[in-house]
Amino acid sequence: MARWPDGRGTLVVHGGTGGGEPAVAVPLEIATSYRARTKGLLGRESVDGALLLSPAGSIHTFRMRIAIDVAYLDRNLTVIAVRTMKPGRLGLPRLRSRHVLEAEAGAMAGWGLRVGARVAVTL
Repeated sequence: MARWPDGRGTLVVHGGTGGGEPAVAVPLEIATSYRARTKGLLGRESVDGALLLSPAGSIHTFRMRIAIDVAYLDRNLTVIAVRTMKPGRLGLPRLRSRHVLEAEAGAMAGWGLRVGARVAVTL
């Protein structure tokens, strides 16, 4: 399983299983420590790019101010589910999920991030 330090990087979104689409680079905040994962997007009015929580199998949106897109990733960084969550919700755990991406609602569709897509993280 990949392990990154807390900080910033770039999320590279590759096309879905059909391929063909060009890769998209997105600013990324990485939260791997307990403290950073616990804080997540709480209290923020917006997100610049995406937030990667690792390790993570589920999330909640209690005390959040905005609706978010959530993508669950397996250990190979393949998207296994994408959901939009309103504030005050509890997401169901995903059994194969090892990492969770969060972004402002609607952003992931614009990046072409959907089930079957592969992502990469660069520091």
